[in-house]
Amino acid sequence: MTTNQHSRPGPRAVGEVAWLFLRLGCTAFGGPVAHIALMREECVRRQWVSEEHFVDLIGVTNLIPGPSSTELAIYLGYLRAGWLGLVLAGICFIMPAMLLALVLAWAYVSYGALPQIAWLFYGLQPVIVGIVTQAIWNLARTIFKGVLAVALALLVLVLYLLGVNVLILLFGGGLLCAILRWLLVHWRKRHLPPASLTLLFPAPLFWHDLWPRLAAMPAAIGPGLLAVVPTVGLGLLFLTFLKEGAVVYGSGYTLLAFLRADLVENLHWLTDKQLLDAVSIGQLTPGPVFTTATFIGYVLAGWPGALLATLGIFLPSFLFIPLIHPLARHLRKSAWTAALLDGVNVAALALMTGVLFQLGQRALSDFVTWLLALLTFAVLLRFKVNSIWLLLAGAIVGIARFLLFKG
Repeated sequence: MTTNQHSRPGPRAVGEVAWLFLRLGCTAFGGPVAHIALMREECVRRQWVSEEHFVDLIGVTNLIPGPSSTELAIYLGYLRAGWLGLVLAGICFIMPAMLLALVLAWAYVSYGALPQIAWLFYGLQPVIVGIVTQAIWNLARTIFKGVLAVALALLVLVLYLLGVNVLILLFGGGLLCAILRWLLVHWRKRHLPPASLTLLFPAPLFWHDLWPRLAAMPAAIGPGLLAVVPTVGLGLLFLTFLKEGAVVYGSGYTLLAFLRADLVENLHWLTDKQLLDAVSIGQLTPGPVFTTATFIGYVLAGWPGALLATLGIFLPSFLFIPLIHPLARHLRKSAWTAALLDGVNVAALALMTGVLFQLGQRALSDFVTWLLALLTFAVLLRFKVNSIWLLLAGAIVGIARFLLFKG
């Protein structure tokens, strides 16, 4: 059951939203794909949304810029507990990673090195692989409704692994699905006007050309200014990260390209090494990878810079969800937009699978990690166990490995 966002949410619904996303914000390691897997497990199990509705929410949040898993958390909070749920879900999911990023940024500035906690992720990452695999398995049973969906997913997966732009694959997959369904319907009706289709194909190319222009926007605000860290202006810092939150699609890896263009090449605020260190923080913390902004803001301008950078990069997500919600409610009512959303869902699942493949290459390094991933997948398939216990077990394995090798 979902709460109508126009009605006054009860204290119980508000409390459930705050507690769930605070817990996820403290424990959801592994990036957006892992976050989505954990949210699906929790929210579908609690019957906040159905499996089909959750899949549609993934598609909708992939249609807008910003951190997809954070926007999914905000959307789920909005559906469960209205406007208060929207705000609480976002803040509770973001806050733990932001605070941890602040601590790590202080240590980085003070001591010049990141804490050595790789041993912990030796045990956590294989568990995340198992969690994501089980989520993809269950989502696939909902999304794959025919041969067309399977073929489209394979095409998107192959193109992703070959390095094709994620944005083109996401929107192109949705558009291709809608076009193919339209063709099938009109083929059956023996009415096929091909000329009208040619206008649709330039759309992905248009976005591909537009993105480099958007990435260069901060240069128009103040190119070459504030090259020395102590002279970084807080206003320009906030506007830079506000722009990033408003135009960047996808994961922290996508964010890396935009941040390098803005902060290293245009504004000369960071070096390449500092940027890579900052992005690594997003991988080490739970919750949204975009809290990289917190780390960078602190390095550039201390506590005020950290807070403004975090506010700037996440603020658009809080605005996009209520703006797109009225449209999302009608997407299934039109055959064309329903096909488009189905295609986006298929493409998103294929991209999740591609990320899982890449994550697995890093996380599954020996017999123990493979065993952890397989056991996690098997346990989640067989039992309705909370993932936090599996993550805790993985952390214990990582700690044991560290102590064993240390000894």
